[in-house]
Amino acid sequence: MVDTPPRTGSPTIHDADLIIIGGGPAGCAAARMAASVGMRSILVEPDRLCRNLYRIPALNNVLGGYASGPELADSIVAELKSTELCRLELGRHVTELHADKDHVTVTVDTSARLTARYAIVATGVGPLQPRDIAWITAPDGLTLPPLWQAEADAAEGRDLLVLGGDRPIGTFLRANPTTDTRLFVAYPAADAYKIEEIREDSRVVLLPVEHLTLSCGEDSPVSAEVLGRNGEQQTVTADAAYLSIGNAPTAPSGDLVRGADGYCPPTDQHPRVIVAGDLRFARFQRIMTASGSGSEAALHAYYATRELLAEGVSI
Repeated sequence: MVDTPPRTGSPTIHDADLIIIGGGPAGCAAARMAASVGMRSILVEPDRLCRNLYRIPALNNVLGGYASGPELADSIVAELKSTELCRLELGRHVTELHADKDHVTVTVDTSARLTARYAIVATGVGPLQPRDIAWITAPDGLTLPPLWQAEADAAEGRDLLVLGGDRPIGTFLRANPTTDTRLFVAYPAADAYKIEEIREDSRVVLLPVEHLTLSCGEDSPVSAEVLGRNGEQQTVTADAAYLSIGNAPTAPSGDLVRGADGYCPPTDQHPRVIVAGDLRFARFQRIMTASGSGSEAALHAYYATRELLAEGVSI
């Protein structure tokens, strides 16, 4: 175990050596790495472990031979549940994080407080909606589903309008290679590099847009007035609309430093708060990078407790 230094007068007893906020690949990797060096952790997750992995039907960029998100998620969940030094607090939401000189305090939605030497924040991101995007004009209150929610059977033989060029489009196409679906992908200039992997798929119609105006409700059919980046205008109709416009960072209230884009740069945080996974910045949001950053975060806390970081110990 990592020794907790005593305060003057009486020893300080923390609930764990490390509190991990978020149960995705980054948080789970942090818990496993922490256990491997003898650190006790508490992992707090409002949903199920690896909930987003269960929504990914096909994988092509993960080591270990895993072909689908559920397959990988099942393996991770089994490992976490067998990790004796990790206490799982599932179904609990962190409402505030407070960092002091020698410890952190995490408050959950039951008003209970947990303390530890360090906290790893790995809460990741959540999907953006049309109202969050400057290049889209949409009816007030419109909420659309992300593309990963589109079922192959429901998409068969239909035209889908996809807003944004984010990577879930490629995942959908790989997971459904024989589905007779046409995707109208409307994307801004900032997404141009993302659509390279889908450009050659015959089921995709690419629509580089300057602005798009939706004139539909949540039910199909849908229509959109598209102003192209070449200045031309066209009307696009489809059976349904889905989102692939990216995500926004989600983080608990309290002692976290957020950038102008809402992300939490690791180098800007309190010394006892370590940010891991997709919450760090908008790019490099991949399963493998999240897992690696979670493992590194746990080692950072471990070496810090041993006062070895200043000596240049590699983590």
